Amino acid sequence: MREINSIQSNQASEPQTSPASSNRQEIYLKRTRASLRQALSWYAHLHRHQKKTSDSDVELQALLQSDLEVLKSTLDKLDQVVFRIAAFGLVSRGKSAVLNALLGQKILQTGPLHGVTQWPKSIRWTPNTEAKIQLELTDTPGLDEIQGEVRAQMARQVAAQSDLILFIVAGDITRTEYQALCELRQAQKPIILVFNKIDLYPDRDRQTIYRQLQQLGGGKASDRRLQKLLSAEEVVMVAAQPAAVKVRVEWPDGKVTYEWETPPPQVDELKQKILSILNQEGKSLLALNVLFQARNAEAEIAKKTLEFRQTVAEDLIWRFAKYKALAVAINPIGILDVLAGAVVDLVLIRSLARLYGLPMTGYEAGKLLRKILASSGGLLLGELGSSALFGVGKSAAAVTTTVSGPGGIIAYTGAAIAQASIAGYGAYAVGQAAQVYLQQGCSWGQLGPSTVIQDILNQVDADTIVYRLRQELGRELERALPRT
Repeated sequence: MREINSIQSNQASEPQTSPASSNRQEIYLKRTRASLRQALSWYAHLHRHQKKTSDSDVELQALLQSDLEVLKSTLDKLDQVVFRIAAFGLVSRGKSAVLNALLGQKILQTGPLHGVTQWPKSIRWTPNTEAKIQLELTDTPGLDEIQGEVRAQMARQVAAQSDLILFIVAGDITRTEYQALCELRQAQKPIILVFNKIDLYPDRDRQTIYRQLQQLGGGKASDRRLQKLLSAEEVVMVAAQPAAVKVRVEWPDGKVTYEWETPPPQVDELKQKILSILNQEGKSLLALNVLFQARNAEAEIAKKTLEFRQTVAEDLIWRFAKYKALAVAINPIGILDVLAGAVVDLVLIRSLARLYGLPMTGYEAGKLLRKILASSGGLLLGELGSSALFGVGKSAAAVTTTVSGPGGIIAYTGAAIAQASIAGYGAYAVGQAAQVYLQQGCSWGQLGPSTVIQDILNQVDADTIVYRLRQELGRELERALPRT
């Protein structure tokens, strides 16, 4: 990867970030970095302290390797403070030319033929910005070239790894471009719509197209899939590689000649927009993107581990169900039945977490148990109530046994069997629900990815792109919440 320093002149003044906003963004980065390091530390600790490694453990580690690499790569990106910008568009819209103009040098190949860019190419760029963020510009093949499904998959992968998307058009947007833009919107990343090649249009036509493009995200179009994500302020006009113009030259001797001259690129507005986003919310966007990637990777680790350990986990759950049923059945004191059952459930949750190699403290196990009880629709709470009721009856029967003999024993046994059955079912239900919640990996706790994401979304300034994305990103978090 090549690193290019900005050499363009005549930069517009950059908007200044308030000290409070800058400090808040630094805190976001620190918490995100701590979240990733905690996750990697957990998994490394698990592998490092296993007393013996079986063939199945080796197989599982191999299965999880790619997801662990995602966590490592996202931490590397965060440590280097690299903000990724990807350029998308159809063929011949000037994606490479736009990036070259931003770089101030012709690095990426351009040409009159379709499909000059055949695969994604990335170049490191370090502009002069107060945010102290490095930029990585990624050029992509045209979205309408051959091998459509392969290109679509490529686009999804590049968009998922990017923090900002440039969508390049060269005139009024076509149906194909609109569909591609809506598909990129699903990545839930900020989008700048770049109207390139404005030098080819008369001023009146250029302004008409510009106004039409501005309406795409403003809710005026019949299809509002771009509403809120693409505002009028995120539509900019550029001439990345202006066409040569014929210039009349008059010489001192009266001779007149004509020469072709190429005007300099006109990308100051785009560059200013990028730097403005970087200064105002670049680190927030970077932190959120890294956290979502990390959360998805950790959830995938948990999912694969759960599937791999499923048989052993079922045996563990049934064993605890038997333990709980037996403990409740033989205990003659009613109130202790409920307490003993809760302790067994907590130990079950932590045992499942250890089996899966997933982080879970005693405090978090308690929170998880309360969450399971609350989300069970009253079913498990009913189990606790029934257990308490039968426990009282069993205690009374135990007292009666000492007085009435066989009749009390029969009553005690009946209450114990009923209570044990309910308790065993409750343990099994808790175990099944805990598996669903554990699939979210280490999203719990103060440094869990979901927790940090929510904290960032709750504190962003109202005049930022993240604020406009907040509701949609919040729904993404809600969709990922486990259901029991």
